[in-house]
Amino acid sequence: MLFEYQIKTTKREEFVDITSYVISAISESKVKNGIAVIYVPHTTSGVTINENADPSVKHDIINFLSKLVPKDMDFTHLEGNSDAHIKSSLIGCSQTVIIKDGKPLLGTWQGIFFAEFDGPRLRKFYVKIIGNSK
Repeated sequence: MLFEYQIKTTKREEFVDITSYVISAISESKVKNGIAVIYVPHTTSGVTINENADPSVKHDIINFLSKLVPKDMDFTHLEGNSDAHIKSSLIGCSQTVIIKDGKPLLGTWQGIFFAEFDGPRLRKFYVKIIGNSK
């Protein structure tokens, strides 16, 4: 089953928790054991799995990426968002999560995040559920 979701980001760079969307897709699919593939079809955003208990971790990742790839470097891309393209490539556009007993197999502190690097925008992402209902 394939699920499509839309979210509205509110900042140029932010991590939006989408764990509940993935849980919802798994529940609706009725798959008990399998995998969920989360895919972002944008060149200036991505998806990552990381700590979801302390919000400072999201801030630290964004801050580090901004120092690693500053917006004001001498890029040649005319739209002025080359930093967002590079950050998207570093984070990646997909993640795979194991489904066990109808739930995503995430660590205690883990969450799934939509990574925005060129917002605010209306964005979409997909969740593909593959597996069986036994």
